[in-house]
Amino acid sequence: MLDLENYKPKKSFNQNHLLCLQDYSKDEIYQILSLALKLKDMQQMNMPHPFLKGKTLAMIFTKSSTRTRVSFEVGIHQLGGHGLFLSSDDIQLGRGETIEDTAKVLSRYVDGIMIRTYDQQDVVDLARFSNIPIINGLTDSYHPCQILADLLTIYEAKGRLSNLKLAYIGDGNNVANSLIIGCTKVGMDIAIGCPIGYEPNDQIIAMGIENSKLSDCRITVTNSPIEAIKYADIVYTDVWASMGQEEEEDVRDKAFSSYQVNEELFSLAKPDAIFLHCLPAYRGKEVTSEIIDGPRSFVFDEAENRLHVQKAVMVLLMQERSD
Repeated sequence: MLDLENYKPKKSFNQNHLLCLQDYSKDEIYQILSLALKLKDMQQMNMPHPFLKGKTLAMIFTKSSTRTRVSFEVGIHQLGGHGLFLSSDDIQLGRGETIEDTAKVLSRYVDGIMIRTYDQQDVVDLARFSNIPIINGLTDSYHPCQILADLLTIYEAKGRLSNLKLAYIGDGNNVANSLIIGCTKVGMDIAIGCPIGYEPNDQIIAMGIENSKLSDCRITVTNSPIEAIKYADIVYTDVWASMGQEEEEDVRDKAFSSYQVNEELFSLAKPDAIFLHCLPAYRGKEVTSEIIDGPRSFVFDEAENRLHVQKAVMVLLMQERSD
């Protein structure tokens, strides 16, 4: 059993960016989660922890978000630094100015960049041309910060990460992609249940299969929500139509109608299974209020944990290192 509260890293943290969890080893993921637990304890005990005193984080948003903005802005403040919000109206990223020039200019002004945007390549290019840490706050391909928060929440609820099964019911989107990577990195079985035509990317599935060989877990992709959810320790869902897919909403509602996480479907999971959702949620669509507002829902613990894991990421990436 992994005891995150007493976890001792096997080596120093050598990552420069957080672009995708596939770039991270299991040990590095554990380092983030272990530090997040310590920072969470310090925050709850009102213990100052200004590990990034005087540091500035630029927060670039071409996709809006409640949780991402608030958690990063509050997080850098609690760490003694300053958050600078930059919307698509404030900068010329990829439009009037190249990403290369934007990266080089911001590298002269700030100590780190968090970006929430559409194209993963924009995040990759920022990292390529900057000499400061880049944090992926979300792209259409990946959502690594969310999955770190999910893993922390699962650990708090279950006391371990390995030898568990997570069932994801719904669209094979960025959250599903990152769950495949995150779960298989830490040795957690994952089953994806989604309609035909809405499966996760084949390349992501291949990554998960390779990860699972190293961490001794299983990955299943099925079009049956019943098959996916059976004997699950964690049940996870997300919206059926993500930001930018509003025109597909009616079509998606029909395609996903039998994939709603309701009491009947949830009853097929283990009796002590917990429910997760990255939010925002639409009650009556992907999940019923009985489930998301019920006693086994951990969605608001999960939302809070975005703050703590992101603080850990910022400390590990932005704090001065002796080496």
